[in-house]
Amino acid sequence: MEELAYKIKADLFKALAHPIRLQIIEFLKNGEKNAGSIVKHLNIPQSSLSRHLLDLKEVGVLKSRQQGTTIYYGIEDHEIFQVLRPIAEMLRKKLKKTAIVLNSLGKER
Repeated sequence: MEELAYKIKADLFKALAHPIRLQIIEFLKNGEKNAGSIVKHLNIPQSSLSRHLLDLKEVGVLKSRQQGTTIYYGIEDHEIFQVLRPIAEMLRKKLKKTAIVLNSLGKER
């Protein structure tokens, strides 16, 4: 059972480990959008978007609903942002340390 839990967690992180998927999540942060508006915003082919949306839906990050012929996508559980926020903070700290090191290189004589 514990092994299954690790597999589920790994699948979630694998789904998040793509820049386009992270952009999709950020774009949908304030509400659902249809596929056409996501394609336009991200400037990617519809076929690529479909694959990314499916990956995010499979792990429970996104949900979809159909209205007529239009499919709308939204965030299934906004707690995903509580996962992404600390990661962003860790990266900010890392970049800040890198900037300090790079600045100190220019000051050595």
